[in-house]
Amino acid sequence: MKRVSFLASSALALLYISPILAAGPDKPQVKPMAGPRATALRETPLYVAPDTGSQRVDRVQEGRELVVAETSGPWIRVFANTDIEEVSEKDSPVFGQETTPPPISGWIEAKGIVRDTAPNGDAILMGEAATMERLAEDARGPRNAGQTARLLYRRLVEFFPQSPLAGEASWRAADIRWQFQKADSARLPSSKERDPYLRELMDEDELRKVIKNYPGSKDADYAAYELIENKLCGDWQGQAKCPEKEAEAYEKFANEHPNGPRTAQALYQVVYRMAVLGDMYSADGNDKKAAAARNHAREIAGKMKDKFSDSDYTDRAATLVYKFEQGVAVYGEDQN
Repeated sequence: MKRVSFLASSALALLYISPILAAGPDKPQVKPMAGPRATALRETPLYVAPDTGSQRVDRVQEGRELVVAETSGPWIRVFANTDIEEVSEKDSPVFGQETTPPPISGWIEAKGIVRDTAPNGDAILMGEAATMERLAEDARGPRNAGQTARLLYRRLVEFFPQSPLAGEASWRAADIRWQFQKADSARLPSSKERDPYLRELMDEDELRKVIKNYPGSKDADYAAYELIENKLCGDWQGQAKCPEKEAEAYEKFANEHPNGPRTAQALYQVVYRMAVLGDMYSADGNDKKAAAARNHAREIAGKMKDKFSDSDYTDRAATLVYKFEQGVAVYGEDQN
């Protein structure tokens, strides 16, 4: 399944943020009681009795975890957590967890419910999650589409851990959370700080779990590449040490993942930063270091041409080399 480009710009990133995330820390979650699990493919009313004429208890968001207690014809009684967002243990307060309300119990109509025993259930959840992720990139899409996609991906991993789709679903869920945090961080004044440790960094736990649980997979490669973002400077502020360290991080990734789906992109980032360093060193009158940086850029671009000839990142690297050879400044160009 080909994935759409998630959050192509910071403006799109802001479309994903749910009110809970924007408002601050989430309240702790209590998992429903043990039992057969399910999730809804639509926002579903929760009733006190198996009758649409009975009192509504709440509404269950698409993708929420449900635990099936009993079945009555076209109805099922479930325990459901209706919070907007799920959080990790580290996000929960140390005290006060004993006051957290238990999951809500009620009846829902069984149509549109996917159980953890459903034939082809993993593909159904993946399809719906991918649809919601695409809708999240559309300004006209549902407000919480990104969050819903994340929940559905998580349900797939939890319900069908042996599915061939589990690795990709785990990566996508982790990536969406990462993009939420990245968008939040970008709105803070500290986002422009030069050194990474001076700004709000994204939580790496979920991405590292993808690497641990699916070693050697393309999904692990995606996760490892994304982790580099926590090592990048917020603003170079004209200091050579930023592109120097960033180039090292990208080249290290490329060496460790020589045939991965992000290798060509990582090598392009190295070429870009070497070209920038050539401009910076020249401006400081250090012609020797400028020549060394540009030579390294040429070397990497040459390797890309040999190994990734079909990648547009290879073409972009060649363009950078052409520019600095023509005396055109590279520093200040978009490096994405």
